[in-house]
Amino acid sequence: MTWPEAAKAASEKGSTLVWPFGACEQHGPHLPLITDTFFAENILIKTLECLPEEMPIWMMPSQSIGFSPEHQAFPGTLSLSAKVLISLVTDVGEQIASMGFKRLIFFNAHGGQIGLLQAVSRQLRIQCPSLAVLPCFIWSGVPELDDLLPEKEVEEGLHAALAETSLMLHMSKDLVRNDSYLEKKDPNEEIVRTPKGWSLEGSSPCAWLTEDLSSTGVIGDASSSNSELGDALENALINHWKSLFMSLLASDWPPIKSGKPVSPS
Repeated sequence: MTWPEAAKAASEKGSTLVWPFGACEQHGPHLPLITDTFFAENILIKTLECLPEEMPIWMMPSQSIGFSPEHQAFPGTLSLSAKVLISLVTDVGEQIASMGFKRLIFFNAHGGQIGLLQAVSRQLRIQCPSLAVLPCFIWSGVPELDDLLPEKEVEEGLHAALAETSLMLHMSKDLVRNDSYLEKKDPNEEIVRTPKGWSLEGSSPCAWLTEDLSSTGVIGDASSSNSELGDALENALINHWKSLFMSLLASDWPPIKSGKPVSPS
């Protein structure tokens, strides 16, 4: 866009910007450091191509370095501090609101910064009440995933495992560096278990570091990864986000209200 085009876009009813969020972090010995950024960008591009051209939604430049302290034991990983990322998102969000855009979607592909983006979204909404802020994780809420992935992999395949490797084999096979993902875990390798009732993610998560769980950086089992599964995963992601974007764009969200909150009687 030129600046006059940006000004016109911001003034449109329901004007929506989507900001892809990735990371620069290890993804095992077979996937590149830019894996999350690659997925956020390319799934978003393909999703937006499915929407009617006249819809007021546009893609922002990607944020390719995120909050990745859990992977810093592995060379190549770069991580911003929570303070820096919150400040960056707040500064950019305030400018977007001041331009007149109505909605800002964080299209995030890195699981380690879900909570951080949710927290800064609430803070940004308070500071800019006219701007709807929607922090999304591209793998969350996609109903087909439970049918496409084994239950164990849904629960434990958190990083560079079956889903991410299959998706990359389909989307850009040349970025899968070698066949190391085909190697099954050593059955004699000690399995790290969380205390009873606790989990790696979910309702009672532990703040784990990758080296707590894996010597290769892979958390889960990538050995049965294949491009056919990757194709199905890509279609599931695109269809899900197309549906959610269409729903949002057809709505009047966010509600704009004047006055102070009413105190409970």
